[in-house]
Amino acid sequence: MAPVILLLHNRYRLPGGEERAVEDLAWLIRTELGEEAEVLERDSAALRRGRAALGLLRGGLDPDEVAAAVRRTGARVVHAHNVQPSLGWRALAAARDAGARVVLHLHNYRLVCAVGTCFTHGEDCTRCHGRNTLPGVRLGCRDGGPVEAAVYGAGLALWQRRLARAADAFVVPSAFALRRLESLGAPLGERAHVVASVQRTFADRSRAGTGEYALYAGRLTAEKGVADAIAACAAAGVPLVVAGDGPDAAALRAAAGAGVRFTGRVDAEELARLRAGAALALVPSRYAEILPLAALEAMAAGLPVVAARAGGLAELVPPAGLHPPGDVPAMAGRIRALWRDPAAGEAALAVARERTAPAAVAARLRAVYS
Repeated sequence: MAPVILLLHNRYRLPGGEERAVEDLAWLIRTELGEEAEVLERDSAALRRGRAALGLLRGGLDPDEVAAAVRRTGARVVHAHNVQPSLGWRALAAARDAGARVVLHLHNYRLVCAVGTCFTHGEDCTRCHGRNTLPGVRLGCRDGGPVEAAVYGAGLALWQRRLARAADAFVVPSAFALRRLESLGAPLGERAHVVASVQRTFADRSRAGTGEYALYAGRLTAEKGVADAIAACAAAGVPLVVAGDGPDAAALRAAAGAGVRFTGRVDAEELARLRAGAALALVPSRYAEILPLAALEAMAAGLPVVAARAGGLAELVPPAGLHPPGDVPAMAGRIRALWRDPAAGEAALAVARERTAPAAVAARLRAVYS
């Protein structure tokens, strides 16, 4: 029987890039590492709020389920992704006690920050530090209100160190993310590895020269800077397609002009079709992104990317596409410069192949798993 890597993940109420990252990792393990992958998921959408709060305050629910899965599969590694609110440190400790090496994948800053983005009240925020989550409680950073903010703050403060101790290694998607987590007081020690998210497919060449629109793909929230993308495309005289959904959808639709088309949330096949028809992709984040899949996927498709010089984006996106976060005139200038530019698309494709090709990511994961 092939060795097994067991993936743990607590799905978000609104699925996004992390769910795709888990699926892509399972594929990579099977195709490149030659091992079997099994996914044990829980779903926040199916979890009552009281039960979620209990999970946060107890450090996880039903850890015996995880231990049983390790024993049943003989998993040599448990690779955990989002563990809040129902898995927590107890799931990792149970996996280790059952004989598995434990890897915790930090796709965001939630080891310290209750919202995971270090973005609140319209600006970047690093007020919470280490186990001191009181600033997030005072600011009411969680959308669920003050009680939810207090529960998240308490849960992080209570169990942060125990959660970190339960991991044998950490994976972060960018060097910037590692530096920020360390500056936030996250107790990572010397156990962190930088591993970008894998891309399954790559364009044979850039077709940006025949594209018809700029494309934004992602959540429709303030920190993603979608309003900036709409304003910049209007200034540049470029049509825009917005693919995604989120709490700001209605307001963005109301404010957008005739040159903007909203598709709502689309599946992977439709998103690939939209990228095939685009001239460039926009990642206008107003917060310190760790390394969003929207940029990786667009570059792998051969699209030039215009992105905020924020967080891990500055490590990946070619400099010709970068602009200061929130600077609409600068963003409009980058859009004009890269519009229908296949050479810029080829440059983006080359970086994506180097950083995110299956063989490259698998080599880094082997070091983590061993």
